[in-house]
Amino acid sequence: MKLKKIFNKVIVGMTLLVALVVFPSTTHEKKQTRVIKLGFIPLTDCSPLVMAQEYGLFKKYGVQVELSKESSWANVRDKILTGELDGAHCLFGMPFSVYTGVGGKAGSEMKIAMMLNSNGQAISLSKEFCGKIGFKKTDKAAAVFDAKIKSGKPITVAATFPGGTHDIWMRNWLALCGIPQNSVKQITIPPPQMVANMKVGNMDAFCVGEPWNGVAVAQEVGFTQITTQDIWKDHPEKALVVNKAFAESNREDLKKVMKALLEACRLLDKPANRAQSAQIVGQPKYVNASAAVIDNRLKGIYDIGCGVGTEVYKDYMNFHKSGAVNYPRKAYGIWFMAQYVRFDLVKTTPDYKVIADKLIMQDLYAEVAKEMNIAVPTDDMKPFSLTLDKTLFDPANPAEYLKVVKK
Repeated sequence: MKLKKIFNKVIVGMTLLVALVVFPSTTHEKKQTRVIKLGFIPLTDCSPLVMAQEYGLFKKYGVQVELSKESSWANVRDKILTGELDGAHCLFGMPFSVYTGVGGKAGSEMKIAMMLNSNGQAISLSKEFCGKIGFKKTDKAAAVFDAKIKSGKPITVAATFPGGTHDIWMRNWLALCGIPQNSVKQITIPPPQMVANMKVGNMDAFCVGEPWNGVAVAQEVGFTQITTQDIWKDHPEKALVVNKAFAESNREDLKKVMKALLEACRLLDKPANRAQSAQIVGQPKYVNASAAVIDNRLKGIYDIGCGVGTEVYKDYMNFHKSGAVNYPRKAYGIWFMAQYVRFDLVKTTPDYKVIADKLIMQDLYAEVAKEMNIAVPTDDMKPFSLTLDKTLFDPANPAEYLKVVKK
C-alpha cells in the first residue's frame, strides 16, 4: 500500500512536469520580439532614430532595435531591398528613384512608413566663389559658372544619390540660376565625404544635409549659398523607409517603431532639447561632427561663411510640428517623379498615382497617429508651389506643370 502511494505520487509529478513542458505558464512570461535593424547615414536628421534609442523609446514601446551606421545611400538601398536592414533613415525621394530606375533596381519596392523631418539641407559652394555668387542670389551664378567653363575648367556639382532629395534640390537650383543641366558634371558622393572632396578640389558645389554644410564653413572650405528651405519652405526630407516583407509581415512591430520615432520627433522639436541632442548625435558612433555646429544649425543659427555673417532662420530643421512633418504625402512623391521627367532622368512617364499608392503607407501612418492622438493633415493632393519657383504643381495633373517647366 505504501509503495502504491509512492508510485502514484511519482506518476502525478511526472504528469505535472510534462504539462509544464508542453503547456508552459504564461503568468510571468515576457513576449520576445526579434531585433529590428535600422540603418542611418551620419547626418543631423538621423536624430529621431538616435534619440529614440538613447532615450529608451524603442524599449518603451516594446521593440528591440539595433542601429546600423551606413556608409552611403546606395548601401542603404541595397540592404533594405535584401532585408539586411528592416528599415532606415532615408531620403524621401529614394523609393521613387529606385522604383523608376533612376537610382537603380527598377521595380523594387521600398515602403515609406512616415516622415522624419523637413528642411535643414543646403547647397554649398567652394570658397573660390566667395564674393562672386551672393548668399541666396541666383542672378550671377550662370555667368560665373560660364566664365570658369570658358577658361577651360569644368564645373562639377555633387549630390548624394541619383533622384534623391539632394539631387533634385541641386537640379532645381541650377534651373533657377539659368544654368543648363548638361553644362556641368554631376557626381554622387556620400554625405560624410562631401567636405573632404571639396577641400581637394573634386567639386565646385554640393547639396547635402547638415551638419556637412556647417562643417564646410567651419573648416573654411566653402560657404552656404542657399538653404533648401529657401528653395521650398517645409519641404519633405528624410523618411522612415522599410523593407516590403518586413512591412507586410511585422505590421505591429513597425507600428511600435513608428510610435517611438514620433515621440522622439516631438522631443526634438522642443528647443530646450536640441543642445542635448546635438551632443549625443555628434558622437563618433553617430555623426562624428562638432556638437556646436550641429546645435547652431538645429537652432536655425547659420554661419554662412566667406565673411557674409550669420543668418537666423525661423524655418530650420523640423521633426514634428504637431504631426504636420511626419505625414507622408503622396503629392510630394508625385512631385519628385515629375522632376525625373522634367530633367530627363526617365525614358517614360511614370504612373504617378499608382506608384505613390504602392510605396507610401498612408493608412498605416493614420492608424498610428490616431493611437497617439496626433492630427493627420488634410492637405495631401492639393496644388502647391515652391518658395522660389512659383510654378503651380497640381499632383492630379503633373503634365500641365511639365508643359511650363520644360520650356
